[in-house]
Parts: sequence; structure tokens; C-alpha cells
Amino acid sequence: MQTNWRIGSFFGIPLFLDPLWFVILGLAILNFAVAYQELGTVLAWSSGVIMALLLFASVLLHELGHSLVARSQGIKVNSITLFLFGGIAAIEEESKTPGKAFQVAIAGPVVSIVLFLLLRLVADALPNANPLHVMVGDLARINLVLALFNLIPGLPLDGGQVLKAALWQATGDRFQAVHLAAKAGQILGYGAIALGLAVDYFTGELVTGLWIALLGWFGIRNATSYDRVTMLQETLLKLKATEAMTRDFRIVDANQTLRAFADLYLLETAPAQVYFAESDGRYRGMVSIDDLRLVERSEWETKTVESIVHPLTEIPTVEESTNIAEVINKLENENLPRVTVLSPAGAVAGVIDRGDIVRAVAQTLGLRMTDADIKRIKEEGSYPPGLQLQVIAKSTTN
Repeated sequence: MQTNWRIGSFFGIPLFLDPLWFVILGLAILNFAVAYQELGTVLAWSSGVIMALLLFASVLLHELGHSLVARSQGIKVNSITLFLFGGIAAIEEESKTPGKAFQVAIAGPVVSIVLFLLLRLVADALPNANPLHVMVGDLARINLVLALFNLIPGLPLDGGQVLKAALWQATGDRFQAVHLAAKAGQILGYGAIALGLAVDYFTGELVTGLWIALLGWFGIRNATSYDRVTMLQETLLKLKATEAMTRDFRIVDANQTLRAFADLYLLETAPAQVYFAESDGRYRGMVSIDDLRLVERSEWETKTVESIVHPLTEIPTVEESTNIAEVINKLENENLPRVTVLSPAGAVAGVIDRGDIVRAVAQTLGLRMTDADIKRIKEEGSYPPGLQLQVIAKSTTN
């Protein structure tokens, strides 16, 4: 469920606020207001509000840098969200090459550095006695810190994305590059937690120590998420249709009458959902129960099953060697309940639906998935909330 609040769009990119953003906004206002107390209470608090909003404007511009470079590569940017730890641009897919991935990763820090330089020039042009000299100078330093902090080499930070691009270029393997960059992010996250605890213990700065530890926890969580998504992407590419398909269909005689077909199969307590007609040792096509209902019952005695079949050349199919990512995309793009798998000889080898895909992925990765879970997925025709394979498959094959 979407809990973020949409507040508009920037360059056509939807802009959201996480409710926890107001927590850090309040802390930023308090911090600036205390720092500017010599200006007087009213002016100090007014300056605090302005500086806090400018801080997040800087974060927004940082994320916009990533977004616009991604869009220049033909990549869709779904949104920019400001939240407790800063901002994040939801970019739909990976860049096609290490060089392009580097461009997207470095764009945010470059924007922050440019802002630092411009603001520094403005601050230097103002008289030292002018309160704006201090405020603009502070905002310049904040942008420099934002750039340098994000260049720390570990996912999910921009430096981790830069590291990933470099490793991708060196190894030629994007997945291995993500795993290594994510591992670096996890190590840095644990280091931040340890540092935060040390700051709290040795200096008594509880708030500072807690904040550093929270940043470490955030880094570990997101680096782990990167790693898991990449593992899923690898799995979807390695798994083939033949490994996920089932024989959950019935083969019927194409020459029998519609009446015989209905009496034999449709009156069963648990009729199959998929039927294929065959005659003379060859598959003639798929039989749709909906098409049977369109035929007048008075004609059921004379018309054969073959008269209502959909030839294999006209129904959605994939080959046994098709990877599961492509199967998922076909199901989603064409809004299909299932897809037929054909053998190299063009015969029906099996069928695949979303439940079959989840079962194969769960077995490969050792995920816990009960038969009841699989049955529910088959009935509902949707993936479980914690395993949005359609999103991962789309980002994998694009």
C-alpha cells in the first residue's frame, strides 16, 4: 500500500514525501534555529525553516541529477521520494553498459558539488557581517558533505553504484559487481553501527551516536535488498520454462463431438482448466470452454472439438528454453492467466502460470512456500506482496 504523499512533480517526475520526512525536517529546523540564535528568536526560527527547506531542495536536485541522466538513456524514472535519510530516485531499470551506469551514479554527487561551488561563490560575494553570508556558506558546506558522503563506496550510496559500475567494467558480470558492491555496503553499515556505539560510549553524544548507527542500519538493510534482488534476477534468467512448467492439462480427442467432450470432462467434480485437442498423433490446438458455450447446444451433437480449437500458432506460447524472466514478462504484457510451453518439435510440453513460476523460484532459492500458497497464487493470478516477480523480471530483461 502506498503510504507516501504525492506533492507534485518535477520535470514530469512524480515527487513524494515519506511521512517520516517531517521528523528529519523538524530536527533540521531545530538545528539551524539553535545555530542562528544570535540573530534573535524570530529571525533564527525563520532562518531555520528556510535553511531546512533549502537543504531538502538540495537533496531533491541531487536525486534529479540521477533521474535526468537516466531519462537521457531512455530509462523510465517512476518517482523521487524524500524520506528520513534523504532522498531516492526510483529508476525502473539498469543502464545498458557500465559506462552509462557510472554516468547515472555520478550525476547526483556532481550536482551537489556544482551547488557547493556556486553557493560558495555567492557567500564570498556577500559581506561577512551579512547573516546571509553565514547561511549561504552553511548551505554550500552541506552540499559538499552530501556529495562526499554519497561517494562512500558501498551500496546503496552513489559511491556504491560507482563501485558497481567499475567492477562491472572489470569483470564483465553485472550481477557479480552488484554482489561485491552490496557486500561493501554491508561492511560499511556494520562499521557505522560500531562507530555510532563508540561515539555514544566514549563521548556521551547519544543523539549523534544513534544517528550514525541508524545510518549504518539503513545501509545494511538496503545493501542486503540490492543483493537479494540481484539474486532473484539471476535466478529468473537461469531458470528455463521446462523447469517450471507442469502437465496440468488434459488431452482430448479432436474428432469427438462437443456433446461427448462436455459429458466426459465438464461434468467432472474438478474439471481441468486447460484442454488440448489431438488427432492422428498431432496436437490440433487449445480448447476454450468459453468457445464451447458460444455454440448452440443443438449443434453439440454434430460439431466436433476440432471446430472450436485455437491452433498452437494462434495461442500464447514459449519454448522450453525460454528463461522465466521472459515468461513472466509475456504473462504480464499480454495479461495472460498462463502460457503454453512448446517442445523443439512444436508439440505441447507443458503449461506455466504464476503459481508454477513462484514454486520453481522458491525451490531454487530455498524460500518457504506452501502448497496452499501456490494454490492461492494460481487462483488469484497475482504474485505475493513480498515477491513482486513482475517488477524484477521487467528490470532484468529491459
